[in-house]
Order: sequence, then structure tokens, then C-alpha cells
Amino acid sequence: MKKYSILFCIFLLGLIVHGQSKISKNNANNCPQAYGPVPTPAQLAWQKMEMNMFCHFGPNTFTGLEWGAGTEHVDIFKPTALDCNQWVSVAKQGGFAGIIITAKHHDGFCLWPNPMSTHTLRESSWRDGKGDILLELSEACKNGGIKFGIYISPWDRNAPTYGTKAYNKVFIKTLNHAHSNYGEIFEQWFDGANGEGPNGKKQIYDWKKFNLQTLKKQPNAVIFSDIGPGCRWVGNEEGRSGRTCWSRLEVKGFGPGLDAPSQDTLNCGNYNGESWVPAETDVSIRKGWFWRESEHPKSLQELLKIYYNSVGRNSLLLLNVPPDTRGLIPSEDSLRLIEFRSSIELIFADNLAKKAKMIKASNVRSCGSTDYYKTQNFYDPHRMVDDDYDTYWATDDSVYTAWVELQFDSLQTFNRVMLQEYIPLGQRVASFSIEIEQPNGEWKTIAKETTIGYKRILLCETCTTKKVRLMIDKSRACAIINYLGLFLDEIYSE
Repeated sequence: MKKYSILFCIFLLGLIVHGQSKISKNNANNCPQAYGPVPTPAQLAWQKMEMNMFCHFGPNTFTGLEWGAGTEHVDIFKPTALDCNQWVSVAKQGGFAGIIITAKHHDGFCLWPNPMSTHTLRESSWRDGKGDILLELSEACKNGGIKFGIYISPWDRNAPTYGTKAYNKVFIKTLNHAHSNYGEIFEQWFDGANGEGPNGKKQIYDWKKFNLQTLKKQPNAVIFSDIGPGCRWVGNEEGRSGRTCWSRLEVKGFGPGLDAPSQDTLNCGNYNGESWVPAETDVSIRKGWFWRESEHPKSLQELLKIYYNSVGRNSLLLLNVPPDTRGLIPSEDSLRLIEFRSSIELIFADNLAKKAKMIKASNVRSCGSTDYYKTQNFYDPHRMVDDDYDTYWATDDSVYTAWVELQFDSLQTFNRVMLQEYIPLGQRVASFSIEIEQPNGEWKTIAKETTIGYKRILLCETCTTKKVRLMIDKSRACAIINYLGLFLDEIYSE
């Protein structure tokens, strides 16, 4: 009898385990499914960086030109106090997660001893031809805990084979050398510039092979060009992403440079784009891309505007901060960057949404569990304020319009609203608005926009209220929001 009792207990335990596995499976089955194209792990990690530093540095630093002719003598490049550790220190103090260096600009001069060129540091008298800025900067980045990226322009005004089929092989070997000797590269930046003037050389680039070569050596690198495949140009150099900004892009039939989509398309993305190619906003802290003594950094107000119009519009900000002829980032630039980062941290230090006594939604997705607590809380709107990127409020699959309401015990004053979609499952929201309850009990719309994406920051009038609503007016699939923040910015004024 005892034997059968033991067997019965084992059987009963098996039923319980099977039931728990079934519930777990149901939970997994009821997780929202991906909608449309989604980011790769490398693209997601790149987007989370939010701000990176660009460093334009080369012969143009010493000539004052933006585009060199390629005929400049190699000895013109002679920084007197180069210190890549200083660049990294400035980047970290400014809040940047990575640095991208112009390893080769259009003039063809290479900041490393590229064996495929005779126009490099190896031929210069600087450091007796033994200089290697890619090596110094990659090591400084590694030691400083930030990521290292490179810009290599396909255009080369010095290479004798440029304009012929042979040049593509030369360029691929150039990429191979740069990608093989300096550790992990988080982003490869390809400029689409092409040409020597109306009667000059024209090169037909083999972009497919360039990309394949990059990923062969650097499989996690995000490749920048007008059409990606990793990220795209935002369509201007003014520090401005589109008010509507999809991370989706239609790339078929297009290419970098002269074959790129329109600048409006690059700025806004494509509603039905088949590829995930998020926008990168490149802009310089000074008027030009290379350092000039006559130029000075943008004001704090200008930088904050750029931040709101780039990071705040579903784009990554790539801010150019050029080293001077010493090989150092000037103190006026570094001080401005410290001021910039401090201001951002101060503005977004206190998320008022966390003070809400109640956060309710018109619809909360069922998690497929028989556990009441899980059913009520797995996709609950409180998930938007828990500071966990991988938790979120979600609606049922059939629900494309919904609202979330925050109620406070006391009046709250704010003028910034931050939202984030959970982009590992795609970009969904096509229209949304923010409302506040007025003293007379009526609701007032204070902002109405289209896309959210990785991050959206709304600049609205300064409001004081006890109730705030997020209205999802149109979502292309069930809404998935993983962050909601309310902030008071007393620094930036339009």
C-alpha cells in the first residue's frame, strides 16, 4: 500500500509540474509577437548608446579646409601634443558612449600605416613615421571603457587607382587592415561622397562587398550609410531628426550617395519600410567639421535643442568634437560638453510619473496565466515607471487604440514628456497625444505627435495638474510602451 501511495504522489507531482509548464507556455505564447522589422542585438545596443562623439582629424585640421585635395604633403600633419586619452576623458565627461575617428577622409590621408596607401602616417616625419592614431585611440577607448568606431571614406583624392575597378579591391584591403588590428569596432561610418568635380574621376563603389568585408572581420559593427544596413544618415547636418521618424526604411532600389533616398525620406524613414535602419543625426559642435581657430563651440541652448531634436526624436546623436592642431580637444569645447551633460542629467533627474498614486489603462494585456496577480500585473502600466528596460505595458493583440491615466495626490508641474516603445518587438505607434485634466474637470490636449520609437521627448507648455493621460490614437499592432516620464526643464527655452 505504501508503494502505491508513493507512486500516486509522484503522479500527482507530475500533474502539477505539467500544469505549471502549461501555464508557463501559455505565458510565453501570449507575449506580444514582433511586428515588422526589428533591430539586431547590435543595433539595439547601438541605439541605447544615445550619444557618441565624432572626431574629424587629419591634414584639414592644419590647412583649414573641409575637403582636402589629396595633394597635401604628409608632413603638414604634425600635432604637437596628441593625447587620445584626453579625447576619451572629454567624451566620458560629456556623456558619450563611443568615439568615431576619421581614419581616412576624402583626401586619402590615413591616420594609421595602411599598407594599401603611400599617403599615411608612415610616410610623414611625425613620430619618425611610427605614429598610429587608430592604435592609440582604440587602446584609450578600451582603457576608458567606451566604444571605438571608425570613419573610412570610400572617396580617395590621392589613390592612383581611384576611378577604376582596381580601386574597389584596394579599398576592401584597406578595410580589412583597419578592421583586423584595432580590436572591436562598434560602428563603421561610410561617407557617400563621390567625385572630383564635373570632369573628374567617378568611382562605381561595390557597396555589397564593402559591407560583407566589414561584417567578416567585425560581425557586430553597425554600418552607417544613407541606407545602412546598420543605421542611416538623417538627411541633414543641422542636428535634426524628423518629427515623424520611423526606424523602418525601404532600401530596395537605393544606394549610398547619389543613389540615396530623398533627404525627406532619410529624415522621416518609411511607414512601410521593410528594413530596420534607424536614423543617426550627425552634427558638429562648431560650424565646420575640422577645427579652425576662428570658430567656437555652440551654446548650451543650441546643444540642448540638438539633443531634443535627435535623441528626443528616435535618433542617435553623433556630435562632432574636433581636436585642434595640438591633437587635443580645446578646453572651451570640453567645458561646454560638461555643461551639456550636467544639464541633461539635471533635467531628467526626477521622473514625476513615479509619484503617481494610481496608473490605470483602458486595456491591459492578459498574460495567459491562471494566477490572478500575474494576470493583473505582468503587462500592467506600472511597468512603464519601474526603470527596467525589458518590462512594459502592453495591450491585447486586437487593441490598437488605448489610454493610460496617471493620478497624483498633489499637483505636479512639468513641461517634458518622455516615452519609449519596446523596439525589440518593433516600432508600432503611428499617432499619440498627451492630455491633462484642468481645474474644471475637462481634459486638454497639450501635445499631439506621430511616432515614438526608441525614445521620444515632447516639449510642451508648462502644465500643473493632478491627472495626465497618454492617448495611443493609432498603433499598427498592440501598443508596447516600456517607459513614461514627466519632467520639468527649467534650463532650455525655445
